[in-house]
Amino acid sequence: MNFIWQHIERIIGNYDGSLPLPHFLKNYYKQYPILGSRDRRMLSEMAYCWYRAERWLDATLPIKEKVEAAMRICMSDEKMLERLFPGSTLDAADISTNPEKVFPYDIPLSDGMSKAAWLRSNLLQPQLFIRARKDKKFIMTILQQKHVEASFISDTCITLPNGTAISNWLPEDGYVVQDASSQLTGSYFKPQPNELWWDCCSGAGGKSLLLKDAEPTVKLTVSDTRRSILHNLSKRFKLYHYTPPVSLIADVSDKASLKQSMGGKKFDAIICDVPCSGSGTWARTPEQMFFFKPGSVADFSEKQKKIAVNAAEYLKPGGRLFYITCSVFRQENEDVVTLLQQSGEFTIEEQRLINGIEHHADSMFITVLRKH
Repeated sequence: MNFIWQHIERIIGNYDGSLPLPHFLKNYYKQYPILGSRDRRMLSEMAYCWYRAERWLDATLPIKEKVEAAMRICMSDEKMLERLFPGSTLDAADISTNPEKVFPYDIPLSDGMSKAAWLRSNLLQPQLFIRARKDKKFIMTILQQKHVEASFISDTCITLPNGTAISNWLPEDGYVVQDASSQLTGSYFKPQPNELWWDCCSGAGGKSLLLKDAEPTVKLTVSDTRRSILHNLSKRFKLYHYTPPVSLIADVSDKASLKQSMGGKKFDAIICDVPCSGSGTWARTPEQMFFFKPGSVADFSEKQKKIAVNAAEYLKPGGRLFYITCSVFRQENEDVVTLLQQSGEFTIEEQRLINGIEHHADSMFITVLRKH
């Protein structure tokens, strides 16, 4: 197993957080085609556990001891642990941890989130969630036949172990891979027939598809700064048998260029799912927490304020703006909403931090604002 340790030390030594960890690992494995699938799985698990747990541990531990401790407190697979550490009697309960140094920043969290619970939740790989679009009983039957530990946590949301090979078994237009908390934001939309909606930071269209499945007659416009992501959105809409929406390449944080793109358009509702720190998703992306720069929160907050204020100009009187993040930081959440309120144009109808810890899901923030 010496070669495994050589590789994990090289991975940890070379990775600097500039790429998402899955992309870095994929590129790394291409350089070493001799690594088999079992080796790659093992190295990926070791790397993810390292970035989840390294800062919980005694800094003086040798790397092998630290990797084992990280894997045990992250509840890695016992067979993998036995292969890496044959005969070890180390138990997770006996590992000394130091939570105070994990996130030593004085950054206030949104109401409804405990710092201790949030930090602890980031040690564990979240579940995989799918939204059953149709034939949900049929989908569950297939999963049960494949002996997958799956269950409904809402009428259409199914939770199952991360990494489950659902694409091999399920009809591709019958489900959407979407985190449970992200799915829950859709319960706030309550669209009416033929309304005009704008998903102003659409990404690949998860919220847009959620909206269309709730009310197929809505007239939807989507925008993003990336042409490639809008192309992916269009492909997804076709997969689910929808005509792709009107798509605009637009930077909503730039008021002047947005005006050129939008003209005199006005909407009944705007989904404002803004770029953010992603701190509510760090259990999935532990490298983002490991390489986190505290000054980035203020940068995100300023951009979010610009996006929210600029987008709001295209909302009809009486219309609703849905301000959404996947952050747990108050500066990205309540503070941005407060700025919108200070204009005197908006009333908060609903506001919630969707705490996903109980279901091993992401955490998200949503506020529904009504324009006077």
